[in-house]
Amino acid sequence: MLKFLILTIFASFLALVYFRIADYFNIVDRPNERSSHSVVTIRGGGVVFFITALAYFVYSDFSYPFFFLGLTGVSLISFADDIFTLPNRYRLPFQFLAIFCILYQLDFLSQYPWLIFSLSLIVGVGIINIYNFMDGINGLTGGYSLLVILALWMVNNHHLYFIDNNFLYFISASLLAFNFFNFRKKAVCFAGDVGSISIAVIILFLITKLSIEDRNPVYFLFLSVYGIDGVITILERLYLKENIFKAHRRHLFQILVNEKKIPHLIIASLYATVQFLISIFIIYNIDQDFTYRNILSGILVLGLLFVYCLVKFAIVKPEE
Repeated sequence: MLKFLILTIFASFLALVYFRIADYFNIVDRPNERSSHSVVTIRGGGVVFFITALAYFVYSDFSYPFFFLGLTGVSLISFADDIFTLPNRYRLPFQFLAIFCILYQLDFLSQYPWLIFSLSLIVGVGIINIYNFMDGINGLTGGYSLLVILALWMVNNHHLYFIDNNFLYFISASLLAFNFFNFRKKAVCFAGDVGSISIAVIILFLITKLSIEDRNPVYFLFLSVYGIDGVITILERLYLKENIFKAHRRHLFQILVNEKKIPHLIIASLYATVQFLISIFIIYNIDQDFTYRNILSGILVLGLLFVYCLVKFAIVKPEE
């Protein structure tokens, strides 16, 4: 507990230092017609996730070097994107590099054929971009990610020890510190691309490592709420012939906040809580028979998908 408290103070100190730097260099997010905020706010506060992860890298005597190499590259280009707004052709190669480094670190290619490896690269980049797309209201990225890490900690300590607990403590401390500044009505800072993408890469590394070691892909359902909202919204925008890389307000959480005027923190808490309950359900049934467990997982996904579509397309009408 003392170690976690020290880590949280350390992460909070890093955040405060960054705020001074961001204020000096004018690294801020200015509201526009697509924003869910109305005041100028510091951008890139999620850099604390990367710096804290890097601190663990040094603390652990440089464990998982390829993973941290990929994380460093994608975090740096994402931070540059927060400052300068870079085109996709500059960002995507670093995102593919990050996923490649995760798979290489986990010796993925020696266990699976090239086709699966290639598909995993594409899916991995898709996941981190969906995570980035979902970063749109106060408290959402921080709260959701913290409860995903908590679920992974529960698996690590009560089912299969797959990662050093200290890594989970370092990341949790950074998320807790970030939430202190972001999970509020008027956020002090936003995560920025550096925050949403770096935490996505970290969580994807953890879930992929766990899934490989337990030979069970069901752990990817720890991201099912983000996945369903992100994928359905992308399909909707493709159907409407919109550019999926441009800012928009078609995610369910955006509609609930901007059109229905439900407070940010209520929606952020709802998303995080629903995901955590799903994660608990998965953990509780993880030792079930393979067939039974997969049937349960399928029913769970279909049920969540049905509820999501019901709310989005029947109760809450997205803007035309």
